[in-house]
Amino acid sequence: MTPERDQSHMLRALAEAEAAAARGEVPVGAVVAGPDGAILAAAGNRTRELADPTAHAELLAIRAACALLGMERLTGCDLYVTLEPCPMCATAISFARIRRLYYGASDPKGGGVENGPRIFSQATCHHAPEVYPGIGEAEASLVLKNFFLARR
Repeated sequence: MTPERDQSHMLRALAEAEAAAARGEVPVGAVVAGPDGAILAAAGNRTRELADPTAHAELLAIRAACALLGMERLTGCDLYVTLEPCPMCATAISFARIRRLYYGASDPKGGGVENGPRIFSQATCHHAPEVYPGIGEAEASLVLKNFFLARR
């Protein structure tokens, strides 16, 4: 990947996060890019809308990319997320065989990658992607901060 493409994909993930916030969802956005760098799927959180606690942006984007490709694995694909994935999403990322994970803001309370259970470093983890934290961190953090400030 190139820094320009990484920035472009994270901007798309941020747009998905902002759309989620407009729907009243926690503003997290995700983008799956194929091996050639083209966007295969993009999603924002929809847990409230779908009444589904698993409808996190990452899972929705992974499901859409798998459906598009007609495969259960996304080998060679990259995932861009505005917030460090939770343990559930980190496990799904491993199962999907995502090549690289890029994320914006760290999540000390709910993260599962570099915080919390650190899913990819567990002996039971069959696949760990390359992880690149802090991509678009300031923007992603601001979207989250503004969302929660408006609710207090």
